[in-house]
Amino acid sequence: MMYWRLSGFYLFYFASLGALLPYWSLYLKSLDFSITEIGQLMAILMATKIVAPNIWGWIADHTGKRITIIRVASLLAAISFAGVFVGNAFWWMALVLVVFSFFWNATLPQFEATTMNHLGDDMHRYSGIRLWGSVGFILAVAGLGVLLGQYSTAVLPAVLLGLFTLIWLNSLWVPESAVGHLPLDQEPLRKVLRRPVVLSLLGVSFLMQASHGPYYSFFSLYMEELGYSTTVIGQFWALGVLSEIGVFLLMPVLLPRFGARRLLLIATLLTMLRWLLTAYYADNPAIITFSQTLHAASFGLYHAVMIFLIHSLFTGSHQGRGQALYSSISFGAGGAAGTLVSGYLWTGLGPQAMYLMAAAVCLCAVIVVLFGVRDIPES
Repeated sequence: MMYWRLSGFYLFYFASLGALLPYWSLYLKSLDFSITEIGQLMAILMATKIVAPNIWGWIADHTGKRITIIRVASLLAAISFAGVFVGNAFWWMALVLVVFSFFWNATLPQFEATTMNHLGDDMHRYSGIRLWGSVGFILAVAGLGVLLGQYSTAVLPAVLLGLFTLIWLNSLWVPESAVGHLPLDQEPLRKVLRRPVVLSLLGVSFLMQASHGPYYSFFSLYMEELGYSTTVIGQFWALGVLSEIGVFLLMPVLLPRFGARRLLLIATLLTMLRWLLTAYYADNPAIITFSQTLHAASFGLYHAVMIFLIHSLFTGSHQGRGQALYSSISFGAGGAAGTLVSGYLWTGLGPQAMYLMAAAVCLCAVIVVLFGVRDIPES
């Protein structure tokens, strides 16, 4: 029963992400926002991850009420998102997204900590639970691709509000006891953060998510400009996440066999290849289809390894802040920086420049893994 309660949260959370990331930029475009304004608004969703997860992580680690925090934040996220129905001026939309994402971005890191602590020594079971998030993403992105093709992006806010409500309802189903007992005999957090390997891993997480900025915020617009239909764009997104599921299923075998460092290096190299293919061959359906399968590495493999390493390096009552730091530095600071710069690059040099920048950023991540990520838990 606990498996389905934990899996259900991932299902609905990533379904909302599957509706938001691929299609929110298209919705903003329908409101006549410019490419630069779209980049700024999309960056807000990621920039709040710099602050929000750390605030909520500190509260969770000091109160031990992780599930209560998830419930409250999920409810307030749904309520605040309803503000998009009130107006569509740029500054109003920016305000709504700031408030909404402050609460929405609080939930996932704390739920990741809850899941890992619940699993205890059975961390290899994480992938089997997390893959339901990928299933939710696929269902949302593929279904909405067809739905929006028929009814336009005007229906998107209502769909998202429904999904945010389901996240909150599912959180009510997960008991506080799922968090388990957190041991208190660990080294101070500041000592953990001074370790070179921890700093290197956080640096890699920033670079990897910065490289995803063009993809998460502008891939749909890029494909639309090249003549792909909304349905096909949805299928591209779904294919990427379907590949990700395959990796999650294989992680219990891959991690012990190859080790975390080698898998992280493979993930960064294949991500760089993915962005180069997207930059030069986006008008070729066969190549762009192949490049989407590399999402298995750029997110699936990379994320599974990072969750394992963060859980291993941030122990005991540091779990919440460890996951929060990973979220804020990667999906927050990295994602926001990549998205913001991408909007300006598209405006100034065109969409191809965004993905060349992404490939260059990935090359930096490869170098950090090679020379900075050493002496880590391997499996």
